[in-house]
Amino acid sequence: MDNQSLINFLNQMLSNHFILYVKLHRYHWYIRGKNFFRLHEHFEELYNRSANQFDEVAERIMMIGGQPLATMSMYLKQGTLEEANADDTEEEIIAQLIHDFEKVANEIREIGLALTTEFADEPTNDLLIEQLAIFEEELWMLRSYQEEK
Repeated sequence: MDNQSLINFLNQMLSNHFILYVKLHRYHWYIRGKNFFRLHEHFEELYNRSANQFDEVAERIMMIGGQPLATMSMYLKQGTLEEANADDTEEEIIAQLIHDFEKVANEIREIGLALTTEFADEPTNDLLIEQLAIFEEELWMLRSYQEEK
């Protein structure tokens, strides 16, 4: 069975995790204002979590016979997220993270889970469901934080 479309999807996820990892570092370093301490710490938690997710996806790609992407240029080419490129306000940063997390969650729901079903790949399905739950929880938290304003 040729599972290249699933491997390609996982490499897209890997790329998005890397883009988020770098973007979250940027936000961690650039955040300013009265919520600095809370957001600085939270962004560090998020980029550490992203690094773990990144590693899990790369290892899964290898387990199913693929090769994980391993260059920045390929991450930017294969990812569906945009890298951060401006000094953003707190409101813009939160909105951008909501957008990115929604995009990745929707890709998991609409593409990834269908592919794991097509290839009867339960372990990859479990990995995607676990990561989807993490994205959904963070979306809930970010939206709740956004309402505080």
